This record gives sequence, structure tokens and C-alpha cells, in this order.
Amino acid sequence: MHARFVSKALPVALLLVLACMLAPATARAQSDETNSSIAACLKAWGKHPFGNNPAYRTLSTSVKVFGIGQDTVDNQVTAEPALVLINPGVNVMGGSRIELLNPRGWYCMRTTVNVMGGMEIKVHCDARLALTSDGTTVLGNNPENKGVTVMGSTRVERVGCGQAS
Repeated sequence: MHARFVSKALPVALLLVLACMLAPATARAQSDETNSSIAACLKAWGKHPFGNNPAYRTLSTSVKVFGIGQDTVDNQVTAEPALVLINPGVNVMGGSRIELLNPRGWYCMRTTVNVMGGMEIKVHCDARLALTSDGTTVLGNNPENKGVTVMGSTRVERVGCGQAS
């Protein structure tokens, strides 16, 4: 009985050890990817107020399938320019909205993936938006060429224009 337990527990233990060894590499890879995303957006903007090693905050990943899930909303208004990294948004066969409403926001969007649905990105008139990669559209409508759209539509709309900020 003891030998059988050891033979079954050994593969599990080895997997746990391997996972512990790979975790720092995964965290490093994510950090490198984040740094390259921020660098790509800063390069796209050219002149920006953030310096060489900017502080930023991150909006979490948004996933909606058949309309179920959370939309991404940033309605935090700051007194100073704020750099915000937006993790990928995914929408499959439903409607999804990303609202970026800080007039002093400099929004760096990794990407969006929209499959057989409608994605709406609302950006404050005075905010800046950059995407870290080129867009792709297959059998859909994506006039701003933001993110990946397959058999759906992605629309970017400026909001809050003409309002005091």
C-alpha cells in the first residue's frame, strides 16, 4: 500500500516542483511583456509627460462570452496625466464595452479580440489611446483598425467632447 501511494504521489510532487521552478520565469516574461507594451505606447505617442521609467496602473482583463461577463470601465479622473495599461479584452458572440473616461488618461491597450460580436470602445475626447499592435479584421467592420475582429464589429467613439474637464 505504501509503495502504491509513493508511485502515485511522485508524479504530482514532480509537477509541483516544476511549477515552482517555472513560476519566476513566467512572472519575468509577463513583466517583460508589460514593459514592452508600455514602451510601444510611449513610442507611438512620441512626446509624453512620463519620463523613462513611468509609473502606471493596470486595468484587468475583460472577458465576455455570449454577453456574460464584466465590461472594462475606468472612470477615475486624475488631476495629473495618468498612464494606464489595459490588459487584453476578449468578446465572443455578444456585446462588450470598454470605457476610458479619464480626460487626463493616456491609455495603452495591449489588444482586443472580438469574435462574432460587437465591441465598443468609448474614450474621453481629451484622453490619448494607443494600441501595442496593429489591428486585423476578418469578415467584419473595424474602421479604426483596433485589435482583432472576426465576423463582428469594433467601434471607437470619443465621448465628453465640449465638456469641462
